[in-house]
Amino acid sequence: MPNFSSWKRFADRLVTLPSLGITLDASRMNCPERFLAVKAPAMKKAFVAMRALEKGALANPDEQRKVGHYWLRAPDLAPDAATASAIRKMREAVRRFAKRAHSGALTSVSGKPFTDLLLVGIGGSALGPQLVAAALGHPARDRLRPWFFDNTDPDGMDTVLAELGARLRTTLVVVISKSGGTKETRNGMIEARRALEKLGIAFSCHAVAVTSRGSELSKLASAEGWLAEFPMWDWVGGRTSQMSAVGLLPAALQGLDVDSLLEGARLMDEATRIPEVRRNPAALLALMWLHATRGRGARDMVLLPYKDRLLLLSRYLQQLVMESLGKERDLRGRLVNQGIAVYGNKGSTDQHAYVQQLRDGVDNFFVTFVRVLRDRASAETEVEPGVTSGDYLHGFLLGTRAALAEKKRLSLTLTLSDLSPKSLGATIALFERAVGFYASLVGINAYHQPGVEAGKKAATEVLELQGRVIAELRRRAGQSVGAEALATALGADPETVFLILDHLAANPERGVHAEGSTPSATRFFAKDGKPPLQ
Repeated sequence: MPNFSSWKRFADRLVTLPSLGITLDASRMNCPERFLAVKAPAMKKAFVAMRALEKGALANPDEQRKVGHYWLRAPDLAPDAATASAIRKMREAVRRFAKRAHSGALTSVSGKPFTDLLLVGIGGSALGPQLVAAALGHPARDRLRPWFFDNTDPDGMDTVLAELGARLRTTLVVVISKSGGTKETRNGMIEARRALEKLGIAFSCHAVAVTSRGSELSKLASAEGWLAEFPMWDWVGGRTSQMSAVGLLPAALQGLDVDSLLEGARLMDEATRIPEVRRNPAALLALMWLHATRGRGARDMVLLPYKDRLLLLSRYLQQLVMESLGKERDLRGRLVNQGIAVYGNKGSTDQHAYVQQLRDGVDNFFVTFVRVLRDRASAETEVEPGVTSGDYLHGFLLGTRAALAEKKRLSLTLTLSDLSPKSLGATIALFERAVGFYASLVGINAYHQPGVEAGKKAATEVLELQGRVIAELRRRAGQSVGAEALATALGADPETVFLILDHLAANPERGVHAEGSTPSATRFFAKDGKPPLQ
């Protein structure tokens, strides 16, 4: 029997953007009308705050920093002519450089055209380009095939280099780091440099920098004469940098339509400036997050895109949402421990994985389904009379959505008419704006990340301690010593000292040997009496 009450709710909570072929359905979030009415004043303040941000208000007063990722797709909105001009020049420089690489005007040391692109970056400097490359690229169409060093895992980098094989000789390396001091990126650059130099190729002849003016990376690129350097600005954060040279350069080199990517983001920005919740998908999204999480992270966000190409969307949104919203204190300095946890994979894979728990287990989440109407670029084929593989995929999406609603589990559905540069740009912009609105609603700063900086500082301290541990082992060459004794001598934490030694001993080339079965009983010494390597 038809459920007309459900149909009415669906029609009432649907925001449609015909110019983008995108709709947001919030009808299954079980959000009462009264909630929207009560939150109307807070949402009005969020609109005001967003307008101020776009006009150049300081987003991080402690850093005297503005936030201008919205200007990247609409330079006319920049607060001054110099910034607008810099954005336009960056865009044109990206187009020109990509054209030179594609035409053969820019070649590898061998004189052959570049065939591949190795991006060296981490966090926002890799996640956005990875998402776009996977969502829009194709091995048969890519002008340069993209690869990534997005961690300081040596085994991971070895794997990429092994897959590149002889094509490394025609690989362009793009190193992305705002400061130039990010250790993971620096390490990846060193590994890429050594791999090229083993082939007799000067790194500078294959290298491009994306960095801020005057950074360590900029100075290095200038001193060595790298192929090109593109700007990063302090008013663009890593997690919102896809429409800057960080994302546009690799996408353009891959041969993707970056103008459509920018256009999709620009049109979504226009749609999400409308100060009416019923017509603004980002505002509705933020309010649904607020309702579901009770404004304090009570539920996790589960991403279920029913499209293989959007597998990385959950990873991209993990950084955008969790780094932006995961804050200890609010704008008034009060302890709030805010945040929304994000995880996900893809449909219908998840129907054979964790959807069982979503339907019948702990009710601590809300699902965001991503529905793409266009199944494939080529002509459809049937897997049984009248039914295609795409029909099955869509049926599984609707079936899972219904199964969750049956158990009163919350869900949103974002529908794209197709997966294209324009729709992907719009999707990125939608979530960027929703994050900003939500941050205003709960009273936190979405644009700084003190926790990330604390982690970097702690890592630096561990490496400094490792140097001291190695020096002490070297001083005691030929003697075996336990972690506790070393920690006492160094005035350090014995657990950390043990874990450092445990790692060194697992890598034979480091020259550290371990004997013992428990942390307290294990003794370490320089293997064969030789001092350990630094």
